[in-house]
Amino acid sequence: MDNPVTRTDSGWRLPAIPNLHSHAFQRAMAGMAERRTDPADSFWTWRETMYRFAERMTPDTMRAVAAQLYVEMLEAGYGSVCEFQYVHHQPDGRPYDDPAEMSLALVEAARDTGIRMTLLPVLYMSGGFDGRPLTDRQARFGHDVDGYLRLLERLRALEDNQLRVGACFHSLRAVPEEAMRLTLQALPADLPVHIHIAEQTAEVEDSLAVRGTRPVQWLYDTFDVDARWALVHATHLTAEETGRIAASGATVVLCPTTEANLGDGLFPLQAYLEAGGRWGIGSDSHISVSPVEELRWLEYGQRLIARRRNIAVGHSESVGETLLHGALEGGVHVTGFSAQETLQTDWIELDPQAPVLVGATADDVVDRWVFSGNQPVVETVCVDGETLVSAGRHRNREAVFSDYRQAINDLTR
Repeated sequence: MDNPVTRTDSGWRLPAIPNLHSHAFQRAMAGMAERRTDPADSFWTWRETMYRFAERMTPDTMRAVAAQLYVEMLEAGYGSVCEFQYVHHQPDGRPYDDPAEMSLALVEAARDTGIRMTLLPVLYMSGGFDGRPLTDRQARFGHDVDGYLRLLERLRALEDNQLRVGACFHSLRAVPEEAMRLTLQALPADLPVHIHIAEQTAEVEDSLAVRGTRPVQWLYDTFDVDARWALVHATHLTAEETGRIAASGATVVLCPTTEANLGDGLFPLQAYLEAGGRWGIGSDSHISVSPVEELRWLEYGQRLIARRRNIAVGHSESVGETLLHGALEGGVHVTGFSAQETLQTDWIELDPQAPVLVGATADDVVDRWVFSGNQPVVETVCVDGETLVSAGRHRNREAVFSDYRQAINDLTR
Protein backbone atom coordinates (compact mmCIF):
# COMPACT_ATOMS: atom_id res chain seq x y z
CA MET A 1 0.00 0.00 0.00
CA ASP A 2 1.44 3.37 -1.02
CA ASN A 3 1.06 6.42 1.21
CA PRO A 4 -2.76 6.71 1.29
CA VAL A 5 -2.82 10.37 2.32
CA THR A 6 -4.02 12.91 -0.24
CA ARG A 7 -4.52 16.67 -0.06
CA THR A 8 -8.00 17.92 -0.95
CA ASP A 9 -9.47 21.41 -1.01
CA SER A 10 -10.87 20.86 2.49
CA GLY A 11 -8.18 18.87 4.28
CA TRP A 12 -5.84 15.90 4.45
CA ARG A 13 -7.75 12.78 3.41
CA LEU A 14 -6.89 9.22 4.44
CA PRO A 15 -8.82 5.96 4.89
CA ALA A 16 -10.88 5.58 8.05
CA ILE A 17 -9.26 3.32 10.62
CA PRO A 18 -10.81 -0.11 11.33
CA ASN A 19 -11.34 -0.83 15.03
CA LEU A 20 -10.75 -4.58 15.24
CA HIS A 21 -11.78 -5.25 18.84
CA SER A 22 -14.64 -3.81 20.89
CA HIS A 23 -16.70 -4.80 23.91
CA ALA A 24 -19.24 -1.99 23.60
CA PHE A 25 -20.91 -2.39 26.99
CA GLN A 26 -17.59 -1.73 28.76
CA ARG A 27 -17.74 1.90 27.60
CA ALA A 28 -20.23 2.37 30.45
CA MET A 29 -17.60 1.47 33.08
CA ALA A 30 -14.57 3.29 31.67
CA GLY A 31 -12.75 4.98 34.55
CA MET A 32 -14.78 3.16 37.20
CA ALA A 33 -12.25 0.46 38.05
CA GLU A 34 -9.34 2.71 39.02
CA ARG A 35 -9.47 2.29 42.81
CA ARG A 36 -7.38 -0.39 44.46
CA THR A 37 -9.43 -3.36 45.64
CA ASP A 38 -6.47 -5.67 46.29
CA PRO A 39 -2.72 -5.08 46.71
CA ALA A 40 -2.29 -7.43 43.74
CA ASP A 41 -4.92 -5.75 41.54
CA SER A 42 -4.82 -7.18 38.03
CA PHE A 43 -6.99 -8.13 35.09
CA TRP A 44 -8.64 -10.75 37.28
CA THR A 45 -9.81 -8.25 39.92
CA TRP A 46 -10.86 -5.77 37.20
CA ARG A 47 -12.97 -8.58 35.75
CA GLU A 48 -15.19 -8.56 38.85
CA THR A 49 -16.16 -4.94 38.15
CA MET A 50 -16.80 -5.82 34.53
CA TYR A 51 -19.07 -8.70 35.55
CA ARG A 52 -21.15 -6.36 37.72
CA PHE A 53 -21.78 -4.10 34.73
CA ALA A 54 -22.48 -7.04 32.43
CA GLU A 55 -25.12 -8.31 34.88
CA ARG A 56 -27.06 -5.03 34.63
CA MET A 57 -27.05 -4.65 30.86
CA THR A 58 -30.41 -4.84 29.07
CA PRO A 59 -31.01 -4.65 25.33
CA ASP A 60 -32.02 -0.99 25.71
CA THR A 61 -28.97 0.03 27.72
CA MET A 62 -26.72 -2.00 25.40
CA ARG A 63 -28.06 -0.13 22.38
CA ALA A 64 -27.71 3.29 24.03
CA VAL A 65 -24.17 2.68 25.31
CA ALA A 66 -23.04 1.20 22.00
CA ALA A 67 -24.50 4.10 19.99
CA GLN A 68 -22.63 6.62 22.16
CA LEU A 69 -19.45 4.61 21.73
CA TYR A 70 -19.85 4.41 17.95
CA VAL A 71 -20.39 8.18 17.72
CA GLU A 72 -17.15 8.64 19.65
CA MET A 73 -15.36 6.17 17.38
CA LEU A 74 -16.50 7.94 14.24
CA GLU A 75 -15.57 11.36 15.55
CA ALA A 76 -12.10 10.00 16.40
CA GLY A 77 -11.50 8.59 12.92
CA TYR A 78 -12.61 4.97 13.12
CA GLY A 79 -14.88 3.92 10.25
CA SER A 80 -15.68 0.33 11.21
CA VAL A 81 -15.79 -1.83 14.31
CA CYS A 82 -15.46 -5.53 15.10
CA GLU A 83 -17.88 -6.06 17.98
CA PHE A 84 -16.83 -9.02 20.18
CA GLN A 85 -20.25 -9.71 21.71
CA TYR A 86 -20.63 -12.18 24.56
CA VAL A 87 -23.48 -10.75 26.68
CA HIS A 88 -26.15 -12.91 25.05
CA HIS A 89 -28.85 -13.91 27.55
CA GLN A 90 -30.78 -12.65 30.54
CA PRO A 91 -28.75 -12.34 33.77
CA ASP A 92 -29.87 -15.77 34.99
CA GLY A 93 -28.75 -17.39 31.74
CA ARG A 94 -32.20 -17.86 30.21
CA PRO A 95 -32.36 -16.79 26.56
CA TYR A 96 -34.50 -13.82 25.61
CA ASP A 97 -37.63 -14.62 23.58
CA ASP A 98 -35.45 -13.76 20.61
CA PRO A 99 -32.05 -15.32 21.46
CA ALA A 100 -30.37 -12.71 19.25
CA GLU A 101 -31.84 -9.73 21.11
CA MET A 102 -28.62 -8.40 22.64
CA SER A 103 -26.76 -8.75 19.35
CA LEU A 104 -29.60 -7.00 17.53
CA ALA A 105 -29.27 -4.07 19.94
CA LEU A 106 -25.70 -3.65 18.71
CA VAL A 107 -26.76 -3.89 15.07
CA GLU A 108 -29.36 -1.19 15.70
CA ALA A 109 -26.76 1.06 17.33
CA ALA A 110 -24.42 0.63 14.37
CA ARG A 111 -27.15 1.39 11.87
CA ASP A 112 -28.33 4.43 13.82
CA THR A 113 -24.83 5.90 13.80
CA GLY A 114 -23.65 4.70 10.38
CA ILE A 115 -20.50 2.86 11.42
CA ARG A 116 -19.65 -0.35 9.58
CA MET A 117 -19.86 -3.35 11.87
CA THR A 118 -18.42 -6.83 11.89
CA LEU A 119 -20.57 -8.51 14.53
CA LEU A 120 -18.75 -11.32 16.32
CA PRO A 121 -21.14 -13.33 18.50
CA VAL A 122 -18.98 -15.20 20.99
CA LEU A 123 -19.00 -18.89 21.81
CA TYR A 124 -18.40 -19.17 25.58
CA MET A 125 -18.84 -22.55 27.25
CA SER A 126 -16.52 -23.17 30.21
CA GLY A 127 -14.79 -21.30 33.00
CA GLY A 128 -11.25 -22.59 32.51
CA PHE A 129 -8.90 -24.93 30.67
CA ASP A 130 -10.03 -27.72 33.00
CA GLY A 131 -13.60 -27.49 31.66
CA ARG A 132 -15.18 -26.17 34.85
CA PRO A 133 -18.76 -24.90 34.39
CA LEU A 134 -19.57 -21.23 33.98
CA THR A 135 -20.12 -19.29 37.19
CA ASP A 136 -23.41 -17.55 37.90
CA ARG A 137 -21.84 -14.30 36.69
CA GLN A 138 -20.91 -15.93 33.39
CA ALA A 139 -24.30 -17.60 32.86
CA ARG A 140 -25.58 -15.02 30.39
CA PHE A 141 -22.54 -15.57 28.17
CA GLY A 142 -22.99 -19.28 27.53
CA HIS A 143 -24.06 -21.36 24.51
CA ASP A 144 -23.76 -24.92 23.38
CA VAL A 145 -22.47 -25.45 19.84
CA ASP A 146 -25.89 -25.99 18.26
CA GLY A 147 -27.35 -22.87 19.89
CA TYR A 148 -24.33 -20.87 18.83
CA LEU A 149 -24.56 -21.99 15.21
CA ARG A 150 -28.26 -21.10 15.16
CA LEU A 151 -27.39 -17.62 16.43
CA LEU A 152 -24.77 -17.21 13.73
CA GLU A 153 -27.24 -18.26 11.06
CA ARG A 154 -29.86 -15.84 12.36
CA LEU A 155 -27.43 -12.92 12.33
CA ARG A 156 -25.81 -13.72 9.01
CA ALA A 157 -29.22 -13.38 7.37
CA LEU A 158 -29.04 -9.66 8.23
CA GLU A 159 -25.78 -8.95 6.41
CA ASP A 160 -25.66 -6.01 4.03
CA ASN A 161 -23.07 -3.55 2.77
CA GLN A 162 -22.56 -2.19 6.32
CA LEU A 163 -22.87 -5.39 8.36
CA ARG A 164 -20.80 -8.54 8.33
CA VAL A 165 -20.92 -11.41 10.80
CA GLY A 166 -17.94 -13.51 11.85
CA ALA A 167 -17.32 -16.39 14.23
CA CYS A 168 -15.73 -15.82 17.60
CA PHE A 169 -14.33 -18.01 20.36
CA HIS A 170 -13.97 -16.15 23.63
CA SER A 171 -10.67 -17.85 24.48
CA LEU A 172 -9.08 -21.27 24.64
CA ARG A 173 -9.99 -21.49 28.33
CA ALA A 174 -13.67 -20.85 27.51
CA VAL A 175 -14.19 -23.22 24.55
CA PRO A 176 -13.22 -26.92 24.68
CA GLU A 177 -11.27 -28.39 21.77
CA GLU A 178 -14.10 -30.53 20.41
CA ALA A 179 -16.52 -27.58 20.45
CA MET A 180 -14.03 -25.48 18.50
CA ARG A 181 -13.55 -28.28 16.01
CA LEU A 182 -17.29 -28.80 15.47
CA THR A 183 -17.87 -25.08 15.07
CA LEU A 184 -15.05 -24.59 12.57
CA GLN A 185 -16.26 -27.56 10.52
CA ALA A 186 -19.70 -25.97 10.25
CA LEU A 187 -18.45 -22.53 9.15
CA PRO A 188 -17.92 -21.24 5.61
CA ALA A 189 -14.21 -21.41 4.81
CA ASP A 190 -13.90 -17.63 4.38
CA LEU A 191 -15.73 -16.51 7.53
CA PRO A 192 -13.54 -14.40 9.86
CA VAL A 193 -12.61 -16.12 13.13
CA HIS A 194 -11.60 -14.07 16.20
CA ILE A 195 -10.28 -15.21 19.57
CA HIS A 196 -8.67 -13.75 22.73
CA ILE A 197 -5.36 -15.49 23.31
CA ALA A 198 -2.30 -15.30 25.60
CA GLU A 199 -3.37 -11.97 27.07
CA GLN A 200 -2.35 -12.79 30.65
CA THR A 201 0.57 -14.73 32.08
CA ALA A 202 -1.93 -16.64 34.25
CA GLU A 203 -3.62 -17.89 31.08
CA VAL A 204 -0.31 -19.15 29.74
CA GLU A 205 0.50 -20.83 33.05
CA ASP A 206 -2.92 -22.52 33.22
CA SER A 207 -2.56 -23.80 29.66
CA LEU A 208 0.86 -25.25 30.49
CA ALA A 209 -0.50 -26.87 33.64
CA VAL A 210 -3.56 -28.46 32.01
CA ARG A 211 -2.48 -29.04 28.41
CA GLY A 212 1.26 -29.12 28.74
CA THR A 213 1.71 -26.44 26.12
CA ARG A 214 1.32 -22.70 25.64
CA PRO A 215 -1.95 -21.26 24.20
CA VAL A 216 -0.61 -20.06 20.83
CA GLN A 217 1.48 -23.19 20.38
CA TRP A 218 -1.55 -25.37 21.16
CA LEU A 219 -3.76 -23.46 18.74
CA TYR A 220 -1.30 -23.79 15.87
CA ASP A 221 -0.60 -27.45 16.61
CA THR A 222 -4.33 -28.24 16.72
CA PHE A 223 -6.02 -26.12 14.01
CA ASP A 224 -5.23 -24.67 10.60
CA VAL A 225 -4.78 -21.00 11.48
CA ASP A 226 -4.69 -18.79 8.40
CA ALA A 227 -5.39 -15.25 7.19
CA ARG A 228 -9.02 -15.25 8.29
CA TRP A 229 -8.01 -15.53 11.94
CA ALA A 230 -7.67 -12.57 14.32
CA LEU A 231 -5.67 -13.29 17.47
CA VAL A 232 -6.58 -10.63 20.01
CA HIS A 233 -3.75 -9.47 22.31
CA ALA A 234 -1.34 -12.43 21.90
CA THR A 235 0.77 -10.53 24.42
CA HIS A 236 2.88 -13.34 25.83
CA LEU A 237 4.69 -15.14 23.02
CA THR A 238 7.89 -17.08 22.53
CA ALA A 239 10.07 -16.28 19.53
CA GLU A 240 8.78 -19.45 17.84
CA GLU A 241 5.14 -18.47 18.41
CA THR A 242 5.80 -14.96 17.08
CA GLY A 243 7.23 -16.43 13.88
CA ARG A 244 4.39 -18.94 13.46
CA ILE A 245 1.74 -16.24 13.70
CA ALA A 246 3.55 -14.05 11.17
CA ALA A 247 4.03 -16.93 8.74
CA SER A 248 0.37 -18.00 8.96
CA GLY A 249 -1.00 -14.64 7.74
CA ALA A 250 -3.21 -14.28 10.82
CA THR A 251 -3.78 -10.78 12.18
CA VAL A 252 -2.75 -9.93 15.72
CA VAL A 253 -5.16 -7.36 17.18
CA LEU A 254 -3.36 -5.02 19.57
CA CYS A 255 -5.20 -2.83 22.07
CA PRO A 256 -2.42 -0.84 23.76
CA THR A 257 -4.54 1.42 25.97
CA THR A 258 -6.57 -1.48 27.38
CA GLU A 259 -3.50 -3.71 27.67
CA ALA A 260 -1.77 -0.94 29.62
CA ASN A 261 -4.83 -0.23 31.77
CA LEU A 262 -5.16 -3.91 32.71
CA GLY A 263 -1.43 -4.45 33.23
CA ASP A 264 -1.30 -7.16 30.56
CA GLY A 265 2.22 -6.63 29.27
CA LEU A 266 3.84 -5.61 25.98
CA PHE A 267 3.57 -7.41 22.65
CA PRO A 268 6.92 -8.21 20.92
CA LEU A 269 6.22 -5.73 18.14
CA GLN A 270 9.70 -5.31 16.69
CA ALA A 271 10.30 -9.05 16.26
CA TYR A 272 6.82 -9.45 14.78
CA LEU A 273 7.34 -6.64 12.26
CA GLU A 274 10.71 -8.07 11.28
CA ALA A 275 8.98 -11.42 10.63
CA GLY A 276 6.45 -9.69 8.33
CA GLY A 277 3.53 -10.15 10.69
CA ARG A 278 0.10 -8.63 10.07
CA TRP A 279 -1.61 -6.61 12.82
CA GLY A 280 -4.35 -4.11 13.55
CA ILE A 281 -5.67 -2.13 16.51
CA GLY A 282 -8.76 -2.15 18.71
CA SER A 283 -10.05 -0.07 21.59
CA ASP A 284 -11.31 -3.13 23.52
CA SER A 285 -12.58 -1.83 26.90
CA HIS A 286 -12.73 1.77 25.61
CA ILE A 287 -10.68 3.31 28.38
CA SER A 288 -9.69 5.38 25.35
CA VAL A 289 -11.56 5.78 22.08
CA SER A 290 -8.84 7.10 19.82
CA PRO A 291 -6.87 5.44 17.02
CA VAL A 292 -4.16 8.05 17.55
CA GLU A 293 -3.68 7.00 21.15
CA GLU A 294 -3.64 3.29 20.29
CA LEU A 295 -0.99 3.83 17.61
CA ARG A 296 1.06 6.23 19.68
CA TRP A 297 1.19 3.95 22.70
CA LEU A 298 1.92 0.92 20.57
CA GLU A 299 5.14 2.69 19.61
CA TYR A 300 5.81 4.25 23.01
CA GLY A 301 5.59 0.91 24.81
CA GLN A 302 8.33 -0.41 22.56
CA ARG A 303 10.47 2.69 23.16
CA LEU A 304 10.19 2.23 26.90
CA ILE A 305 11.45 -1.36 26.88
CA ALA A 306 14.10 -0.75 24.18
CA ARG A 307 15.19 2.64 25.54
CA ARG A 308 15.51 4.07 22.06
CA ARG A 309 13.29 5.82 19.53
CA ASN A 310 11.51 5.10 16.23
CA ILE A 311 10.96 1.36 16.62
CA ALA A 312 7.98 0.70 14.30
CA VAL A 313 9.50 1.30 10.91
CA GLY A 314 9.43 -1.00 7.91
CA HIS A 315 6.72 0.13 5.57
CA SER A 316 8.67 3.39 5.46
CA GLU A 317 11.17 5.23 7.64
CA SER A 318 8.20 7.15 9.07
CA VAL A 319 6.85 5.61 12.25
CA GLY A 320 3.45 7.22 11.70
CA GLU A 321 3.15 5.89 8.15
CA THR A 322 4.25 2.40 9.23
CA LEU A 323 1.67 2.40 12.01
CA LEU A 324 -1.09 3.72 9.73
CA HIS A 325 -0.27 1.12 7.08
CA GLY A 326 -0.41 -1.69 9.64
CA ALA A 327 -3.70 -0.53 11.13
CA LEU A 328 -5.31 -0.28 7.70
CA GLU A 329 -3.91 -3.42 6.13
CA GLY A 330 -4.63 -5.64 9.14
CA GLY A 331 -8.36 -5.11 8.96
CA VAL A 332 -8.81 -6.23 5.38
CA HIS A 333 -8.55 -9.94 6.21
CA VAL A 334 -10.55 -10.19 9.42
CA THR A 335 -13.55 -7.89 9.05
CA GLY A 336 -15.33 -9.63 6.17
CA PHE A 337 -15.34 -6.36 4.22
CA SER A 338 -13.22 -5.96 1.12
CA ALA A 339 -10.40 -3.47 0.69
CA GLN A 340 -12.52 -1.77 -1.97
CA GLU A 341 -15.22 -1.12 0.63
CA THR A 342 -13.10 -0.09 3.57
CA LEU A 343 -10.10 1.65 2.01
CA GLN A 344 -11.78 3.59 -0.79
CA THR A 345 -15.29 4.49 0.34
CA ASP A 346 -14.61 4.99 4.07
CA TRP A 347 -12.41 8.03 4.66
CA ILE A 348 -11.61 10.83 7.06
CA GLU A 349 -10.29 14.33 6.55
CA LEU A 350 -7.97 16.09 8.97
CA ASP A 351 -8.34 19.82 9.50
CA PRO A 352 -5.34 21.53 7.83
CA GLN A 353 -5.86 24.57 10.08
CA ALA A 354 -5.39 22.59 13.28
CA PRO A 355 -2.26 23.96 15.00
CA VAL A 356 -0.46 20.60 14.86
CA LEU A 357 -0.98 20.41 11.07
CA VAL A 358 -0.12 23.95 10.03
CA GLY A 359 2.56 23.67 7.37
CA ALA A 360 2.23 19.88 7.15
CA THR A 361 3.21 18.05 3.98
CA ALA A 362 2.24 14.63 2.65
CA ASP A 363 5.55 13.35 4.05
CA ASP A 364 4.91 14.35 7.66
CA VAL A 365 1.16 14.80 8.14
CA VAL A 366 0.62 11.28 9.54
CA ASP A 367 3.53 11.62 11.99
CA ARG A 368 2.11 14.95 13.14
CA TRP A 369 -1.38 13.49 13.56
CA VAL A 370 -0.19 10.53 15.61
CA PHE A 371 2.53 12.18 17.70
CA SER A 372 1.50 15.83 18.15
CA GLY A 373 -0.85 15.87 21.10
CA ASN A 374 -4.51 15.22 21.78
CA GLN A 375 -6.35 18.09 20.12
CA PRO A 376 -9.03 16.50 17.90
CA VAL A 377 -8.17 17.17 14.26
CA VAL A 378 -10.63 14.83 12.49
CA GLU A 379 -12.89 17.21 10.60
CA THR A 380 -14.98 14.92 8.35
CA VAL A 381 -15.80 11.21 8.31
CA CYS A 382 -17.49 9.42 5.43
CA VAL A 383 -18.58 5.76 5.51
CA ASP A 384 -19.94 3.98 2.46
CA GLY A 385 -20.26 7.32 0.66
CA GLU A 386 -22.27 8.98 3.44
CA THR A 387 -20.96 11.89 5.52
CA LEU A 388 -21.45 11.09 9.21
CA VAL A 389 -19.15 13.63 10.85
CA SER A 390 -18.84 17.28 9.81
CA ALA A 391 -16.80 19.95 11.61
CA GLY A 392 -15.76 17.21 14.02
CA ARG A 393 -19.30 16.41 15.20
CA HIS A 394 -21.45 13.39 14.44
CA ARG A 395 -24.79 14.31 12.91
CA ASN A 396 -26.77 12.51 15.67
CA ARG A 397 -24.49 13.42 18.57
CA GLU A 398 -27.07 15.12 20.80
CA ALA A 399 -29.86 12.54 20.45
CA VAL A 400 -27.45 9.66 21.01
CA PHE A 401 -25.97 11.30 24.10
CA SER A 402 -29.43 11.88 25.59
CA ASP A 403 -30.16 8.13 25.41
CA TYR A 404 -26.69 7.32 26.74
CA ARG A 405 -27.11 9.60 29.76
CA GLN A 406 -30.36 7.86 30.68
CA ALA A 407 -28.72 4.45 30.25
CA ILE A 408 -25.84 5.35 32.56
CA ASN A 409 -28.28 6.65 35.16
CA ASP A 410 -30.13 3.32 34.97
CA LEU A 411 -26.93 1.29 35.22
CA THR A 412 -25.37 3.14 38.15
CA ARG A 413 -28.31 4.07 40.39
